[in-house]
Amino acid sequence: MKTLTDVEIRPLVIPDSIDSPDAADFAGMVRVRNAIYREVSGHDDHRISADELLPHYRTTPYERRLAWVILDGGAVVGRVGLDLPNETGSKVAFWLIELLRDSWGRGIGSSAYVLVERTARENGRTVLQAWAEHPEAPGPRLAPPTGFGEIPRDHGARFFLRHGYTLEQVERNSAFDLTGSYDHVERLLAEARTASTDYRVVQWFAPTPPDYADGYAWMKSRMSTDAPSAGIEFDEESWDAARIAQHDARYTDTGRTLQVTAAQHIETGTLCAFNELVIGKDRTEATHQEDTLVLKEHRGHKLGTLVKCAALLSWRDVAPQSPRVITYNAEENRPMLDINEAIGFAPIAYEGAWKKVLDD
Repeated sequence: MKTLTDVEIRPLVIPDSIDSPDAADFAGMVRVRNAIYREVSGHDDHRISADELLPHYRTTPYERRLAWVILDGGAVVGRVGLDLPNETGSKVAFWLIELLRDSWGRGIGSSAYVLVERTARENGRTVLQAWAEHPEAPGPRLAPPTGFGEIPRDHGARFFLRHGYTLEQVERNSAFDLTGSYDHVERLLAEARTASTDYRVVQWFAPTPPDYADGYAWMKSRMSTDAPSAGIEFDEESWDAARIAQHDARYTDTGRTLQVTAAQHIETGTLCAFNELVIGKDRTEATHQEDTLVLKEHRGHKLGTLVKCAALLSWRDVAPQSPRVITYNAEENRPMLDINEAIGFAPIAYEGAWKKVLDD
């Protein structure tokens, strides 16, 4: 068996383009990323091409993204990431360590974690948080303090526990079959329209039109405060039109499609609920439903159902060959899960949200 002397963890070079001479490590990282997600989930719905992922690694005014590639005998076998929000006084950091299964059990992950924690401390971060999918398996189970959901005490869970983490939340990964009938979705949309006559549906594709930028920015900022987060800590984010433009460019710069479906209060013109659907250049791949939110002051009018159903119905023309939509929700977020279940989303996997607070 190889020893750790064969293993190198080196900073990931972020190339100007995927065709740049220095892009080899990035391309290798993405290839291994996709293979790891296939190993964990058993499908390729999380796959992304290197050129489409590259914009998400660019430096922005809003977050520092540090990354390393793990090599074993010169071959890429994993990756390390550490995201540091730039909100004033932030103490939080979000990280990942991902390894091909053949590399498990040799201490590589623990060695990488030493780097994660040291770098977080060097940057003044004391609240470390991470997410991991925990495939169904027999044996002991773990439940978060919320009392909603549970995961198996698997390889990943044991890693987090060994390094002093607590399970704070369970998230459900759900899927909607885009190849079936939409009759039920149309009925739900009609019911939602009847219950929300003070609102209308507006839609756009990134880049966001100027008329909607400020309203969209406000709703995006509320994702950090209004979505159920259990014990996971998020800084309150400040969004404006410039941040929306940077957010949109991560998709449009490589030909990905981002559709936003929003509910607009007719009398005031205020945007008060939204849903995002994203697909890559390959329109036959899975669709990802990203943020969905109804502002607190506008809840109770079926706006979540309104924007989700309107989005799905319009998506038939956008990506008619996409097989399904996948999304994530906190297990305690019963209002949104009720909507998803009514529409036809079914659970396919569960993730754990993990947290550790470092000593000062």
